[in-house]
Amino acid sequence: MLHPALQRMVAEATHAEHVQPDEVIQSLWSGYGEIIRLQLSGCEPSSAILKHVKPPSVIHHPRGWHSDASHARKLKSYAVEMRWYEHWSQSCTAKCRVPKGYLTTTHNDEFIILLEDLDAAGFSIRKEDVEIEDIRQCLHWLAYFHATFLGKVPKGLWDCGSYWHLDTRADELAAMQHKPLQQAAVSIDLALKNAHYQTLIHGDAKLANFCFADDAQSVAAVDFQYVGGGCGMKDVAYFLGSCLDDAQCETSIPELLDVYFKYLKQAIKAHHPQIDYDALESEWRGLFPIAWVDFYRFLDGWMVDHWKINSYTRRLAAEVLKTSACTS
Repeated sequence: MLHPALQRMVAEATHAEHVQPDEVIQSLWSGYGEIIRLQLSGCEPSSAILKHVKPPSVIHHPRGWHSDASHARKLKSYAVEMRWYEHWSQSCTAKCRVPKGYLTTTHNDEFIILLEDLDAAGFSIRKEDVEIEDIRQCLHWLAYFHATFLGKVPKGLWDCGSYWHLDTRADELAAMQHKPLQQAAVSIDLALKNAHYQTLIHGDAKLANFCFADDAQSVAAVDFQYVGGGCGMKDVAYFLGSCLDDAQCETSIPELLDVYFKYLKQAIKAHHPQIDYDALESEWRGLFPIAWVDFYRFLDGWMVDHWKINSYTRRLAAEVLKTSACTS
């Protein structure tokens, strides 16, 4: 059962006559709340998704990372997601589809984010294993998202998007075992931050955060806790790493980068025809391996036996560490 005060908020935001919890879709990371599907009657829509954040009194992180810094980062991430839906999400078109936001508020130190039910909107498919066409659709979404927000100042969002960015991961940095990478971490971070072409990045663009359309023609994306400023390659590298194994990385990434940049060129032409697209592509292609290795830096301190630390990742790290821009 929902608390009566929460029921009233949902009913007022959606003009529903009755609000009924349907199912718990998932628990939030480290026990910070739940994502719940609600059934609504007497209104359109007939359902909605409630992201109800209730910070626990005792924190149990699956990997043992439950410091004050970790808690503060999580709380800020939910505040950022609220601001995303309040001020930014409306700029997204069908080419970078996101759920509509119905309500964002706080109540008794809890975060309330009420969203469109993407299942009901025709994006009901979630995938753990993907074909190349599925990856192409996600890259299409990322390209149009990055083009939409190119050059925007991330007011109210993370200054530096992504959940692994260096400024918020001091504990993981200190725990790193790859010492040359640890020593180069600041230089790698600065190479991405100092890119001339900046945009908003999703910040957690893994496969699990894409919802595939029932007609197999497009995708939508969810989970904007870590949206903020940055180079688009951070999203692309992280996304590809979430759905390709070691051998696929070696064989498929060059072609998939071409796919992303084909879509980005189309999107830039539509949104920013004055931009020197060739200069943008040249800069971002050069930053792709640096973005990949930046995430490796996080993994090495957070979970050194993670499956994403493979031979492709180690090879890119060796190449990046040889460059003058990323040595200290």
